[in-house]
Amino acid sequence: MGKNIVAIVGRPNVGKSTLFNRIIGERDAIVDPKSGVTRDRHYGQAEWNGKKFTVIDTGGYVPDSDDVFESAIREQVQIAIDEADVIVFVVDAITGVTPIDIEIAKILRQTKKKVILAVNKIDNDKLELYSSQFYELGLGEPFSISALHGRKVGDFLDEVVKDLPEKVEETEEGKNQIKVAVVGQPNVGKSSFVNAILGENRIIVTDIPGTTRDSIDTTFRYNDTEFVLIDTAGLRRRSKIKESIEFYSAIRALKSVERCDVTVVMLDATCGLERQDLRIIGEAADLKKGIIIAVNKWDLIEKDSNTALEYEHALKERLKVFDYVPILFISAKTKQRIFKVLDLAKIVYDERNKKIKTSELNKVLFPIVKETPPPAVSGKEIKIKYVTQVKTAPPVFAFFANFPDDIPEHYKRFLENKIREHFGFIGVPVTIVFKKK
Repeated sequence: MGKNIVAIVGRPNVGKSTLFNRIIGERDAIVDPKSGVTRDRHYGQAEWNGKKFTVIDTGGYVPDSDDVFESAIREQVQIAIDEADVIVFVVDAITGVTPIDIEIAKILRQTKKKVILAVNKIDNDKLELYSSQFYELGLGEPFSISALHGRKVGDFLDEVVKDLPEKVEETEEGKNQIKVAVVGQPNVGKSSFVNAILGENRIIVTDIPGTTRDSIDTTFRYNDTEFVLIDTAGLRRRSKIKESIEFYSAIRALKSVERCDVTVVMLDATCGLERQDLRIIGEAADLKKGIIIAVNKWDLIEKDSNTALEYEHALKERLKVFDYVPILFISAKTKQRIFKVLDLAKIVYDERNKKIKTSELNKVLFPIVKETPPPAVSGKEIKIKYVTQVKTAPPVFAFFANFPDDIPEHYKRFLENKIREHFGFIGVPVTIVFKKK
C-alpha cells in the first residue's frame, strides 16, 4: 500500500506554503512574499479524519530564471498528475484568474485524478463573492479558504481525504521479505547499484507492479533471504523532466520510503552529504524506517589508510541526531561491497524487529535512571518507576513515571543513547514515550 500523496500546485505567491503549513500544523516552511524563497521542508506528514497522507508543497521547486519559470510550473503540475493521489490547485482570490491559472487548469482538466480548486485569501464573508470568478476554470466548485487564518480549511480537508483509502495492513505474504528502497539525488548511481545487484544476482523471483504508475518492485533471493527492491522501474527510467528533477525525485523517494522496511540513502562520494539527503534521512526517520547510508563512487576517491574513517567522522558530524545510521563505502561500477549493503539491510531489519525483555531492560536501565534522574520541574521530583518495550518494527519504549509530561526532550535523548549503548538498534529510529504510573 503506497502513501496517500496530496500535491499542492499553483503559480507563485498564491499561498501554497501557507496552506502547506496549515495542513501539517507546523511552521516548517518559510513563508515569504518573494517568490522562489528556498525552504528546507517541501513535504510533511498530515492526518485528517483518521486518514494519514503526505502533503507536498511544489512552491520550493520553482527555478529562479524567468524563461524556465512557467515551463517548470507546468512540469510540476504534470508530475503531480502522474504521481499524486489528490491535486490541490491553489489560486488567489484577490488577483483573480490569470493566464498561468488558465494554462494550469487546462492541464488539470485532462487528468483522471481528483483535483480540488482552492481559492485562497478569502479571509471573511464579504470576500466570498470573489470565488465565483474561478468557475470559468472548468474544475467544478471552487473551495473558498483562508490558509492564513484557517477559515474553512476543515471543510476543504474533508474533501481532500474523502476518497483516500484507509491504510491497508500488510498481507502475510510480504511478512518475511525485506523491502529495501534505494533513494538519493539524481546521478548518485542508484540505477547502477540496482542493476549491479540484479545483474549479479540471477535468481530474481518476480517483477511485481508497485503502487505507482509504471513502477516495478523486483523480488530476489540472496543468502536465503528474500529481498524486494522497491520501484526499480522508476530508477531505471530516464526522466524527461529537467527543471523539476528535484521535485520529481522527492515524490519518488517519498513513495518508496513509505513502502519499505529499510531505506538505503545513496550519496556520491565526490559530493558528500547535501541538504536534500538530510531531508530524505529525516523523512525516513519520521516514518520510523531502518536507514543505511551507502557512499557510492568510492573508487573515485584518492585514499590513504585513514580516508574512510575521516570521511565517516565528517559525515557523523553532519548527521547529528541521526548518528546511529551505519555508513558503507561502495562502488556500483566496480561492484565493490555492493552486497554488503544487503547484508547490512538484513541486520538493520532484524534490529528493527528486535524485542528486549522487560526484566533485562529494567536491570540495565534502572540503575542508570537512579544515578541520573530527570531534572526536577517546579520543585516536583520526577520518578521513573519502570520501562518496557511496547512495540517492535519500529521499536517503542514506554517509561512509566509520576509526572510523565514534565520530562524534558534532552532527557529523552539521554535515555535513547543509553538504550542504543546497551542494546544496539543500529540504523533504527527508536521512539520513547512517557506514561503515568
